Amino acid sequence: MTVIPSAALAETPARPREFLGHPIGLTVLFGTEMWERFSYYGMRAILILYLTNFLLLQPLAGTVAGYGAIKGLFESFTGPLNVQQFASMIYGTYTGLVYFTPFVGGIIADRWLGQRYTVIVGAITMAAAEFTLMVPQLFFLGLFLLIVGNGFFKPNISTQVGNLYAPTDSRIDRAYSIFYVGINVGAFFSPLVAGTLAEDVGYHWGFFSAGIGMLAGMLIYLFGLKTLPADRVARLKAHTETKKPMDAQDWKAVTALILLCIPTTFFWATYEQQGNTISLWAQDFTDRRLVPGIIDWQIPVTWFQAFNPFLIVALTPLIVTLWASQNKKGSEPSTVTKMAIGFILLAASYVIMAIAAYASPGGHASWLWLLGFFTMITLGELYLSPIGLALVARVAPPQILSMMMGLWLATSFTGNLIQGYIGTYFSIMNKVDFFLLCAGIGAAAGVVTWAFNYPLKPILKE
Repeated sequence: MTVIPSAALAETPARPREFLGHPIGLTVLFGTEMWERFSYYGMRAILILYLTNFLLLQPLAGTVAGYGAIKGLFESFTGPLNVQQFASMIYGTYTGLVYFTPFVGGIIADRWLGQRYTVIVGAITMAAAEFTLMVPQLFFLGLFLLIVGNGFFKPNISTQVGNLYAPTDSRIDRAYSIFYVGINVGAFFSPLVAGTLAEDVGYHWGFFSAGIGMLAGMLIYLFGLKTLPADRVARLKAHTETKKPMDAQDWKAVTALILLCIPTTFFWATYEQQGNTISLWAQDFTDRRLVPGIIDWQIPVTWFQAFNPFLIVALTPLIVTLWASQNKKGSEPSTVTKMAIGFILLAASYVIMAIAAYASPGGHASWLWLLGFFTMITLGELYLSPIGLALVARVAPPQILSMMMGLWLATSFTGNLIQGYIGTYFSIMNKVDFFLLCAGIGAAAGVVTWAFNYPLKPILKE
């Protein structure tokens, strides 16, 4: 019988417990992100309606702390804003800033707190923010806390998925697809819960449900911490990893990711119209009767925000199966080509909306046009968003992994700022022209991404 020295046993890492072929930690991160996204998308589903139908109407608007200063700041750049335009600017700025602060949160995690503690701080801050939003006069304070909390939380939950796998483990792409499904399970249920509460009971109850969702996510994370590997800061403190400088190949990878961030910004600038102008289209220009003349029950406006996450859950297995089949035949598109395809599908979704607007001038278009729009834009998202997350996890140097994940998420910051500005034209442009504008922006960014494929392909492959 061979005797293994105890020292050798101590050096042999225990194989992590698995569930359905993946480390059990993926289930913990799946559940945590699912409830955090329930919180975020529940609040987002009611935000534009809350602003345009309630908060920004006088005399209530005058009682909101910071209302005059913030409106004056926006108008110093844009000129006078009506209620819809001011709401669009608030929506775009908020949804932009929640994707800017992850860059800062990533730096804090990489250098000081580590990913675990940073996630916990973010979760507590966001839960407090949702409950603050229940008080109309504290609306802008609530938004500020959400922006800060999301910055701590978002990049550091995503990078921990990659930490579960060895660098050469081929399961990482599938892991991010599973993780992305978790995001959208939460995003699917949140408009149904928070949106229904907001429309039928009161907006403050919608925010309350979002706060409860955030607390649920935090508890899952705390109870599942033992299933997650130590982050880099913890490994450095335990002297199980040493610092090393970035080399030339690392900097090439960083450059490639930064270049891809440029067109990706414009993907989000048009994609995020879903919660802004598309929500207003559903409210004001859509025949929401389920089957006109037969079943006249109307689909609640906020429920349309559940279409996209439901379709992501439904379509992800089909897309992953397609890619696996293409891989066996040697015809699977490269990462950058997939992203370019995503842009073209995004552009096609807005062509559908332009046709809907053209086919119903001055009237109400069937809600089935929105179903077609959400189906097409969801396919575009599946070709871009989870692919981008997995790409950063594979390519970014470990010394700045959370920061680079934050930088990738920051494309939504610039995109949402642009989105808010684009949205101001919704009330003053012909709707056909507005949707064609969105389609043109997406298509142009897709061409730029496709052109990047050739110079970046060897860098990303290496």
